[in-house]
Amino acid sequence: MTREGTAGDGRAGGGTTSGNGRTSRKIVLWRHGQTSWNLERRFQGSTDIELTEAGVAQARRAARLLASLKPDAIVASDLMRAAATAAELAAVTGLAVTHDEALRETYAGEWQGLTHDEILGKYGDQYAAWKRGEAVRRGGGELETEVADRAAPVVLEHADRLPPGGTLVVVSHGGTIRTTIGRLLGLDSYYWEGLGGLSNCCWSVLGEGARGWRLMEHNAGTLPEPVLGDDD
Repeated sequence: MTREGTAGDGRAGGGTTSGNGRTSRKIVLWRHGQTSWNLERRFQGSTDIELTEAGVAQARRAARLLASLKPDAIVASDLMRAAATAAELAAVTGLAVTHDEALRETYAGEWQGLTHDEILGKYGDQYAAWKRGEAVRRGGGELETEVADRAAPVVLEHADRLPPGGTLVVVSHGGTIRTTIGRLLGLDSYYWEGLGGLSNCCWSVLGEGARGWRLMEHNAGTLPEPVLGDDD
């Protein structure tokens, strides 16, 4: 099996340090709130699904916690579930939200709209190959590396605009966040599965270290909910 490189090789892209040393910026990658398809274990992918009432409440509660980090900027996927989640943080911080379609969830073709059991029944071999770490176009859609190729540069672009010590909040989707974290940490794509999924409206925090971005917190938040989503 061909792999992209060596795990932990630090290929974070973008400038994580300044000429004067560490700037200690932070990136908070926040997953959207609950949707009806999450509850049904239905693969959403790039399908545009709204938050449930519970999802809105999750976003509102999490936004109050994230506001205490005093973020400097918010960038979000343009899909409704992420945009509505980001809007709750904008409401309490007064920050504008920049929306970018590059932060959308993985396009998964024929898998989209199917339940987990339906995917196993119709595409069991494809699902098993993906779980083994093979490069699989789930449902004829995107490779995980292609998701990282589009999402990670957007995150780095916005992070590079932060002041020293600044914080960026990225509101996106479980699969896209996982691949972006893997790319920014310089991990080989085979090992991205080792990053557990995010529960609805929970987040991960990347901070700058001497050798690039490093994972400071994962699946953080005071919402002890099970992980319901596309990447289980």
